[in-house]
Amino acid sequence: MNITKSISLFQEAQKLLPGGVDSPVRAFRAVGGQPLFIECGKGPYLFDVDGNRYIDYVLSWGPLITGHAHPNVVKAIQDAAVKGTSYGAPSPLEVDLAKRVMEFMPNIEMIRFVNSGTEATMSALRLARAYTKRDKIIKFDGCYHGHADMLLVQAGSGVITLGLPDSPGVPKDTVKDTLVADFNNLDSVEALFRKYPEQIAAIIVEPVAGNMGVVPPLPGFLEGLRRITEREGAILIFDEVMTGFRVHKGGAQALYQVKPDLTTLGKVIGGGLPVGAYGGKKEIMQMVAPAGPMYQAGTLSGNPLAMSAGIAALDLIQNQGVWDEMEARSRQLDAGIESAAKKAGVPITQTRVGTMRTLFFSETKPIDWNTVKLADKVRFGKFFQKMLENGVYLAPSQFEAGFISIMHDGPVIDATIAAVEQAFKTW
Repeated sequence: MNITKSISLFQEAQKLLPGGVDSPVRAFRAVGGQPLFIECGKGPYLFDVDGNRYIDYVLSWGPLITGHAHPNVVKAIQDAAVKGTSYGAPSPLEVDLAKRVMEFMPNIEMIRFVNSGTEATMSALRLARAYTKRDKIIKFDGCYHGHADMLLVQAGSGVITLGLPDSPGVPKDTVKDTLVADFNNLDSVEALFRKYPEQIAAIIVEPVAGNMGVVPPLPGFLEGLRRITEREGAILIFDEVMTGFRVHKGGAQALYQVKPDLTTLGKVIGGGLPVGAYGGKKEIMQMVAPAGPMYQAGTLSGNPLAMSAGIAALDLIQNQGVWDEMEARSRQLDAGIESAAKKAGVPITQTRVGTMRTLFFSETKPIDWNTVKLADKVRFGKFFQKMLENGVYLAPSQFEAGFISIMHDGPVIDATIAAVEQAFKTW
């Protein structure tokens, strides 16, 4: 496989960008080798600058549920761009996308669009503190909620991959009110409420963890969080930036039938463009400025390009038949990988919820960060490189989720399984 141009570009990029990239995991530090520079994407495929084609299971880290450059999404962006790329004023598109989101997630009674998942979670937590008049929050070990200072504590894939349990530059006082519990462990949550009675404003959780690899909630875990927060007068925030429209068309809250007070969204609702949102109960959301005193603003929030792309993407996945097809293709991939690993005698554990998936090189069922970290990172790196050689692009970290799109049809899945079989044969 010739990657001469990627090598040259990476050498140049390292002189201009920290580590040669604009987001850490892209540097391939966790898997070794040379990061690829991408020329374009089409459907389920990526094409690098050297002309190599790959079946893509990263999909821009989740948002491209309709695949790369879907004609409907592209046309929506083009039509919007002709009218102007940003207004800094309200547009009908914001109303249209808000209505569509609420059709998928009726627990959201009011919504505020922002520009990223980090903005969404940061704002939702500020809102929870304003509403409860409390300062402390609970997050979970191995869950990532963006790079806001107060959330970079035991924060999932990016910092795990680079061996940074916390980030330099985050003042101790900034995280003094951030409490950490164990994912899937209600006892650890109860202990924090006992230690800090009437001081905890909110629990924020990835209802299906995706930033230590895909780790589903154990039965009763999300229900327990709902029960505890109601009892203690705290806000329950589901961070569905990744899971929203990925684990179920109505998000994890529909899949598990647990109603959070606030929800954060991103990824899919931008159709591949930068976007985020937070929303929830009307009585809480009415505290957001200008309706209320909790200030949050953004020049590009609700911009017409992102709104148009999001509307087009959500329209494409509205039909239940689309979801049934993606579920069928996901089961096909599960079975193919399981069979190939068994034949090769390679110990693995697969986790999947909806269109999110992870292949762990471990025989231990992952339920939290302590079990996730038992996975063999060296073996994953070897597998990653073999798959790349066989034309399949995976997330370059053992601790990341992979995704499929509506464009990953039967033949694409067959080709992926063939690549897995070939990778394990040359193990």
